[in-house]
Amino acid sequence: MSTTRPDAVAAWEALFRAQVVVLRVLAAEHIWDELSLHEYDVLFNLSRAPQRRLPLHALNRQVLLTQSSVSRLVDRLGARDLVRREPDPNDRRSTVVALTDQGAALQRTVGARHAASIRRRLGAALTPAELAQLTRLAETLRHAVESQP
Repeated sequence: MSTTRPDAVAAWEALFRAQVVVLRVLAAEHIWDELSLHEYDVLFNLSRAPQRRLPLHALNRQVLLTQSSVSRLVDRLGARDLVRREPDPNDRRSTVVALTDQGAALQRTVGARHAASIRRRLGAALTPAELAQLTRLAETLRHAVESQP
């Protein structure tokens, strides 16, 4: 594929602008009493990880925050007993972030409200066929970009 295709730039700009608008609307929903959207993102990623644990560097790759911001956020979540830091058994220089039972319960509670908000917003904007197409396109794009050198 050509790297000079103007339609690639137009598609990226449309995707990016849609993401910004959707995230702003979802962040403004009245469902974030216990957690911020970024805090929820960390708990959500940990909830999907094997044994609800991720090395800190892997968690950094999965959220849209700087490494220092993720570290401070993990500290705040740890102070609330929602996550805990553990030594990485495979690398003594690294830290693993583990989701606590309390963190998992809060993630499920907020996650149910968040999912309802997403269904309400996206379900009103797109048909089921369009949602399925969007999912396929987003997954195809993610996998293609991840596999590029």
